[in-house]
Amino acid sequence: MKYPKWMLAAAFAVLTGVFYVLYLTVHPLRMSLFMFLSTISLALLVATIAIWFRKAALAVVIPLSIALFVVGWWLMSLRFMATPDLRTSPELTRQPGDPGKDHTAVVYFTHGEPETYNPIGWVNQFREFDEQGIPFVPLLVRPLFAHSLRKHYLIVGRSNHRFMHHQMIKALEQRHREEGDSTTQFYLSFLDDSPTPEAAAIMALNDGCSRMVVSEVFLTISNHTAEGESQIKELDIEERFDVPVRFTGPLYDSETLKRMFVERANANLAGVDKAEVGILLVGHGQPDEWDEEWPTETEQEIGFRESVLDRLVEDGFRRENVSLAWMEFKEPHPAPKVEEFVAGGVERVLYFSAAISADAMHSQYDVPALVEQADVPEDIELVNLGAWNDDPLVIQAIKEKIEAELQPSPGASSE
Repeated sequence: MKYPKWMLAAAFAVLTGVFYVLYLTVHPLRMSLFMFLSTISLALLVATIAIWFRKAALAVVIPLSIALFVVGWWLMSLRFMATPDLRTSPELTRQPGDPGKDHTAVVYFTHGEPETYNPIGWVNQFREFDEQGIPFVPLLVRPLFAHSLRKHYLIVGRSNHRFMHHQMIKALEQRHREEGDSTTQFYLSFLDDSPTPEAAAIMALNDGCSRMVVSEVFLTISNHTAEGESQIKELDIEERFDVPVRFTGPLYDSETLKRMFVERANANLAGVDKAEVGILLVGHGQPDEWDEEWPTETEQEIGFRESVLDRLVEDGFRRENVSLAWMEFKEPHPAPKVEEFVAGGVERVLYFSAAISADAMHSQYDVPALVEQADVPEDIELVNLGAWNDDPLVIQAIKEKIEAELQPSPGASSE
């Protein structure tokens, strides 16, 4: 029985690691199955050791089992990182030389987030940074990261990100129609959901567009905007089809978007004097290591929010009661700033997920959870004003960017 007992212990240790990583990463409908399997394999491992190993052998089999558990965890972490991206693009049926139907296509491009838990967006992000040599979440910790993401989905119920962007593109199209534009066609696309920017651009080409404007509904220039632009540029649209493609660039320099924050704050005073209202603009944040690769992400996020603070002060809010915070990676975090506001005498705190284009896990869960960590009296109102969403001024800001790219100009596209 010498070798079989060692083989059983080794097998159960590896399987426990495998099943537990599956439990951490699979869809919620399957997580109970893999929790059961990991529990069974762990119980069998413990039983095998208790029944068949004695004295000095225990000093070997226990560390060995732990090491083999890690091996199982590592193998399934690699498998998790190999999760296939099943999104597809339609066949490009348009032929070179086809002049199209003389209408403009607007490819509305934004971040995207699945309505229910699906880690493929983060898997793709991990892969990208691995390829670039940018450190972010060690391999063995990534299943725990996925588990945390899934937990947030289970708490909130679902992400409203996709639904809200459908509302936003519908409002954008309606605004164009009301102003007499009956020909421009609109195509929604997501970096981390379906359809992708590539798929949307192919649909626009197949529909016969003669001009294409990519509306980049982001706050800053980052790896996200670069990935979407890369997908579209790889189609060689201008070369193959003589269809000009223009990129609007993100919205960090939009005065209209900045005005939205001021107007939304004023609409949520609830009778409290401006002097007694605190306003917190919570940015997303990225690791310092990423700043070396994409400095525009942090620079533009800070610059945009500081401009909004200036406009809030010009509108009558007190400078000491308006501030910036970060959701992750950078400081200050939201809770200390809220506590500072309250110590200064504010009665009501309004906070925005200032860099998030539409409701998402960040604005629905992460930022509110961080704000709620503040140690403040119960009578202090903490009001979540959320992401940008389909506010009329947001739609106007997006529209202005599109119109700027449709103006006759000999210059190149704005990126």
